[in-house]
Amino acid sequence: MRGVVVLLALCGLAAGVRAEPLVERISFAARPDAGGYVVRFHTTDHLGAYSEPRFVAPGRLEVILFNTSPAPGLRADPPAGPVRRVETEARGAHLYVTFVLEAGARVRAGAYRDRASPDLLVGLAVEEAAPVVPAIRAALSPGTEPAPAPADAPDDPAMDDARARWRLDTIVIDAGHGGHDSGAVGAGGLREKDVVLPVALKVGQYLEERLGVKVVYTRNGDRFVTLAERGRIANRAGGKLFISIHANAATNRRAQGAETYFLGLHKTDAARSVMERENSVVRYENDPDAYEGLDQQALIVQALAQSAYLRQSEALAALVQNQFEERVGRIDRGVKQAGFYVLWRASMPAILVELGFVTNPEEAAYLRSEAGQDYLASAIFRAVRAFKEEYEKGLAETLPP
Repeated sequence: MRGVVVLLALCGLAAGVRAEPLVERISFAARPDAGGYVVRFHTTDHLGAYSEPRFVAPGRLEVILFNTSPAPGLRADPPAGPVRRVETEARGAHLYVTFVLEAGARVRAGAYRDRASPDLLVGLAVEEAAPVVPAIRAALSPGTEPAPAPADAPDDPAMDDARARWRLDTIVIDAGHGGHDSGAVGAGGLREKDVVLPVALKVGQYLEERLGVKVVYTRNGDRFVTLAERGRIANRAGGKLFISIHANAATNRRAQGAETYFLGLHKTDAARSVMERENSVVRYENDPDAYEGLDQQALIVQALAQSAYLRQSEALAALVQNQFEERVGRIDRGVKQAGFYVLWRASMPAILVELGFVTNPEEAAYLRSEAGQDYLASAIFRAVRAFKEEYEKGLAETLPP
């Protein structure tokens, strides 16, 4: 038991006097989709704070567990996948864990708390594609520094291919619901599916005309598309962003405002309620049982697998909310996360936008109006434009000309 109260300014929590967490075991488990591995730190208590995995040297991936110690006889299971060795070192009050990877291994890594236990999970998504040039890897994985290209470097076909691969040139717009799935029904009989489709089409029009990008719609008419198929459409099209557009509903007719989600574990009952309502449309599908395996544990694994995209998804969601509040004057309900099935399959930054409440008479009138739909579509367009400019600026600074 520590005799000193430690203030963890990093995570903003004042820790009480208690025994610090101990790591008793480090184990490995293959992901069900064979795309990588999940490393589990078996701990005696919840960690107060930890670092995101980062490369401290080529082939050496480090995670810091703050105010945590190794248990006597800490056991590390035999390493798996790209990991050849696990090194642990207590430095002061913190435990440093380094994964030594096999030569040439390419992984994306992210850390996540296990909600069902005090354990910490680290996802290692193995990149099986053609080798990614160091500059691109640095852009996607902060902490690695690219080697500067010589000023007289000859044309590099691999670099040209990398530029084309990562340029934000294809955006997938998903209008929620459709066909026999009307979505939420609100004031005056306003149906969610009838609000989101025109907004989605306007967003796509703005993107094509003003940014010159390719836009792919999961539906451009009143038809039903399964949640899994929406993600498959995005992946087949080589989408670089996935934006799913919806309208909200609540039993409280005064509920109002817009909110934007990215994939993750919900943190509030309100977020869970929105997630459950949107996910419930699987009852309209021919095989709703196909989603039974998408439980909380599977969500954690998927979130870890997509860790390279989650930060970008959250950034895009924040830009959308900023535009809604500042440009359109909507009430900002914030950026949130939840396990929406429609976001599971999209292998790219992906968000779900709730435009407003069809159950609020005032908001329903706004959502129904052409002017309101124009404003909302313009706000989403502006957010994507800002995201694209920043994203490609980062690539331009990283990639040699």
